[in-house]
Amino acid sequence: MRWLSALVERLKPGNGQDGIGQPMATACEAAERGDYSAALDIWAPLAHAGVARAQANIGTCFAEGRGVERDFKLAAQWLSLAAKAGDAVGLRDLAALHFRGDGVERDHARAIALYRAAAEQGDGPAQDTLSRTLLEGDGLEPDYAEARRWAEAAAMQGNAASMTRLGMIFNNALGVERDTGLAAEWWRKAAAGGDADGQAMLGAAYHLGAGVQRDAVEAYAWLCRAHRGGSQLAGRFLDAVRRTLSAAEKAEAERRAAAPLEAMA
Repeated sequence: MRWLSALVERLKPGNGQDGIGQPMATACEAAERGDYSAALDIWAPLAHAGVARAQANIGTCFAEGRGVERDFKLAAQWLSLAAKAGDAVGLRDLAALHFRGDGVERDHARAIALYRAAAEQGDGPAQDTLSRTLLEGDGLEPDYAEARRWAEAAAMQGNAASMTRLGMIFNNALGVERDTGLAAEWWRKAAAGGDADGQAMLGAAYHLGAGVQRDAVEAYAWLCRAHRGGSQLAGRFLDAVRRTLSAAEKAEAERRAAAPLEAMA
């Protein structure tokens, strides 16, 4: 651990910030392969030296029990330090604690303020969560316009869940005029991005002929894929569509559903 002590020394005020990037990258690689113990060994001295992203990562590990025993109080302490420094991950994950009341007071208004601060920095997951929270209300008055704004921002970053949500907004006329064609377009993008609910809603659109030409085989293919991906929405339509298919059509739909996603998108 001598090299870590030297790293902390370099990170002290006046010694510059050179050398942070590579250790952080190494730690993230360890975390990605599930070796959180190794990642925490790197993040710990960085966090104590005041590196906000390392503080946020440690807080998240405590919140989720990754490499350490779950401890929401310690999670809140580390995430609060990161959030105070303006780190987007710290803001986002502290918001999640406030939203659930884990280790901190449950406070939806505070959670939304933290999510918004992270979203304004361009954090895609925060934009997505803020959009969902504002759309559903979750104890507060829904704000459809802002929910759509943040869903669009997250979708621009490739967030498939936000694409599905945009489809719902246009299909259900939530603060906008109903546009089933645009809804289907968003569901197609979400489906191609691998979002199971987006796949289910695209399947439903093909089943109902809402925004797309009615196609029972295509509907069943997307619904099968969505069901396999864990979407509970798919179950609402599967049996109804299955009953309309011949044996050959059902086999074709199942063939499409088993194909690589790029082949259907």
